[in-house]
Amino acid sequence: MKQMRSEKEIFELILCIAEDDPRIKAVVLNGSRADPEAPRDNYQDYDIIYIAEDVAPFYNNLGWIDEKFGHPFVMQLPELNSPPGCLPDGDGHFTYLMLFDDGNRIDLSIYDKYPSSDEPAVVLLDKCGCLPPLSDDPSCWQVAKPDQKLFSDCCNEFWWCLNNVAKGIAREELPYALNMYLCNVHDMLDWMVRWYIGVSTDFSVSAGKLGKYFGRYLPAHVYSEYLSTFSDSDPAHLWSAIFTACSLFRKLALAVAENLNFSYDLTEDENMQEYLLHVKNSNL
Repeated sequence: MKQMRSEKEIFELILCIAEDDPRIKAVVLNGSRADPEAPRDNYQDYDIIYIAEDVAPFYNNLGWIDEKFGHPFVMQLPELNSPPGCLPDGDGHFTYLMLFDDGNRIDLSIYDKYPSSDEPAVVLLDKCGCLPPLSDDPSCWQVAKPDQKLFSDCCNEFWWCLNNVAKGIAREELPYALNMYLCNVHDMLDWMVRWYIGVSTDFSVSAGKLGKYFGRYLPAHVYSEYLSTFSDSDPAHLWSAIFTACSLFRKLALAVAENLNFSYDLTEDENMQEYLLHVKNSNL
């Protein structure tokens, strides 16, 4: 890997390309670098939008990328890439996700008009006044307060899906059990963690994408317990993680319910944990 170029050098590159090309009308920065509250480090992406008169000349134009930005070390083109279960947006814009050999990553999206968004954004260049007013207020990423139904639905999904996890372990169908646990059950735990952080901060902060700021806002012992809810593929370890998740979910849910004056279905909680113990201690 080459020595990493500085933030100043990358912004100069992005702006010089736009300034020299009459087809590009404006440049906008969004993502974490547009969020004044996001922590700063060398791993932050440069999330850039070019507003162009016409997207077509920039659509899958790898020659233009190589000439202007240099050849990416690794790249993804979302509008041309359809991994299993994923489809491109198909709204006419084009995006280059580019990781360079100095470790810098530029996510460049090209639109013919600014896409409507409430995310924080910073205008880097506007040649002809084509951009609407933009905000750098990160409040759109703050944890949102749930209502009783959303809270109860989250609890029900958490407890209900655990029966599938238990059956998967008992049948020695570990890929199914692990996916059900991580994608369904653990996702609900993550929502409860967000709401717990919300009630602890008066819903004034962001927990970050995929919970990346959980460690910043959770008490150390709660965060340690949360990390223990992840497991490898050993069934004994998975059972331990599951019961840790159950204990943590109950504590967080009760705290959220008390703070927001919600009801919590303790019978659902106790019955599913009884079922889990039954499956764990039985042979099919």
